[in-house]
Amino acid sequence: MLTEQSTEIHPTAVVEDGAVIGRGVRIGPYCVIGPRVVIGDGCRLQNHVTVVGQTVLGENCEVFQQAVLGAIPQDLKYRGTATRLEIGDRNVFREQCTVHPGTEHGGGVTRIGNDNLFLVGVHIAHDCAIGHGCILANYVQLGGHVILEDCVNFGGHCGVHHFVTAGKYSMVGGLSPITQDVPPFMIVVGARGSSPRVRYINRVGMKRNGFTEEQMQAVKVAQMKLFSLAARRSGRPMLQAVADMRESGPLDPNVEYLLDFLVRSFEHGRNGRYLESLRQA
Repeated sequence: MLTEQSTEIHPTAVVEDGAVIGRGVRIGPYCVIGPRVVIGDGCRLQNHVTVVGQTVLGENCEVFQQAVLGAIPQDLKYRGTATRLEIGDRNVFREQCTVHPGTEHGGGVTRIGNDNLFLVGVHIAHDCAIGHGCILANYVQLGGHVILEDCVNFGGHCGVHHFVTAGKYSMVGGLSPITQDVPPFMIVVGARGSSPRVRYINRVGMKRNGFTEEQMQAVKVAQMKLFSLAARRSGRPMLQAVADMRESGPLDPNVEYLLDFLVRSFEHGRNGRYLESLRQA
């Protein structure tokens, strides 16, 4: 069903019967839109964009050349069920991005929130869940079942192991291989052959999102107690460090959230990934 009111569809584009196209949408040359696709108002699809499967694209999104949204998952367990890809508003997918829907064993949906930016060559695999305001630089690769909370920032060419969770306002340096959960508010770097490790708090990201100096200082103190060189050399297990901090008195709510996140990852998770404990056979 094609709606009117300023919608522009290039004559070389293929929009299959059944697709729902919102108002003010622009679909460029040689795009392919499948029959179960819903494209929200104000979206702009440049040339050679493919949107297929049971995909919903929210309002005012922009998709650049050769991006493919909604193609079947790269999962050997996938058996052809009509799983979904749900994308929120004001997302930007730059050239050659690929995003896959969910699988039968992973809840059946890949979900992306609002106001995210995915740069050239980003891959988002099946059953991922991405919050709001995230930035993934060129060629970041997310394995299946990855969760990114709000305002997460990944540098270019990062590979992210399946079932990893990256906490809100965290940042990962470029070229880092990420195999364990990334704590919220922290900067993790693992380039040049070193193991990924918390280096600093993400002060710039926190400041941009309205955190006060007092809040940032509380998180900084926690970072030093949990992740500094002295903390690592002490040999004290992470969960013991968390328990000691909780016994020290009332904590900033952001620090409480950080501690809860670490307990999920290291006490309830497997291999430092909480989602592994929820994994279906």
